[in-house]
Amino acid sequence: MGARGFGVDIGGSGIKGALVDLTTGELVEERIKIETPRPATPAAVAATVAEIVARAGWSGPVGITLPSVVTSGIARTAANIDPSWIGTDARALFSESLGGRGVTVLNDADAAGVAEDRFGAGKDVDGVVVLLTFGTGIGSAILHRGVLLPNTELGHLEVDGKEAEHRAASSVKDGKGLSYKEWAVEVTRVLRRYEDLLWPDLFIAGGGISRKHDKWIPRLENRTPVVPAALLNTAGIVGAALASADAPSDAVENGIAP
Repeated sequence: MGARGFGVDIGGSGIKGALVDLTTGELVEERIKIETPRPATPAAVAATVAEIVARAGWSGPVGITLPSVVTSGIARTAANIDPSWIGTDARALFSESLGGRGVTVLNDADAAGVAEDRFGAGKDVDGVVVLLTFGTGIGSAILHRGVLLPNTELGHLEVDGKEAEHRAASSVKDGKGLSYKEWAVEVTRVLRRYEDLLWPDLFIAGGGISRKHDKWIPRLENRTPVVPAALLNTAGIVGAALASADAPSDAVENGIAP
């Protein structure tokens, strides 16, 4: 039996948690999901996380993702959660709600990037890997040989006069009624800006629209290879569990290899 860890992935619509085999990246048991409370205040979310961990019967340290920039355990932004998260010591809050146990809190895209780099589409890449999640906005994670550069906000980078996510998030495709061909033009424009700045070896495309990767990834015209994410909706859980097991303090936030 390999080493195990527990990860919780907090999203705008649901909070999901599961026990993870840290040697394979597979979920040991079926994930537990509870709807994100409305409003998604710190106290309400912390209580939901505690319920998930209790249902699972897990007593060890816990890794938790937030749709937020997280530095030194403190939430600095709030996307799809209540604005009262901004400035909250999330690590202390979750630790208290879980009886004082060790807690690691990290950005949700960073967690997905760690998981994809270790077990998914980036596992055999010896270089710079950039994970991008295309959804309401564009989340991002940058890793070099397994070392995370935390809290990158590439979705907010200006590309030809607009924020990248205002051009190429999947919500833009839906909102404007763009075809995959039309949307791929905007994604290409954004990726070209990213690759000119970062020179990555691989882009990994995540988010729900990655399930239909055959309709748009082949249409992209940037120079860097683009592949769909492999772990899909388990990536956040897996990355959170890895972060907690391998870096139980603030090591992930300081860029230490998970």
